[in-house]
Amino acid sequence: MYVAHGVVKTSSTENIGIRLGIIYRKLSKIIDTFKPTTAAVEEIFLNKNPHSTIKLGMARGVVILAPASFSIPVSEYSANKVKKTVVGTGHADKNQITQMLKVILPKAGEVTADAADALAVAICHAQHQGCLVA
Repeated sequence: MYVAHGVVKTSSTENIGIRLGIIYRKLSKIIDTFKPTTAAVEEIFLNKNPHSTIKLGMARGVVILAPASFSIPVSEYSANKVKKTVVGTGHADKNQITQMLKVILPKAGEVTADAADALAVAICHAQHQGCLVA
């Protein structure tokens, strides 16, 4: 069942520690509001830029820490598994994912690319946890 979606944003000009703190506090507030019992993240991928990969890894760590601090288990899924679950092929592009989200979650309306990625992970997780039926 679709409840809500959104994107946590920070300023790229802000100190990395401040940015990670913002992500943690915002996610913690969302968790406290919606009371999920499970969470999921996409497995990390390597960027061509090692500096970007390290920052992504730090942010991902905070994203895992937030639900874990509420004793919520966090599952991880590869990008290919998410795409295969949502679209049917592990090499789907962002447009294909967005189009499929319109079919699976019509109440979500138009979504940004970042929100589409997160919703796709959520759908993958629900499917693999046995929460979705066709």
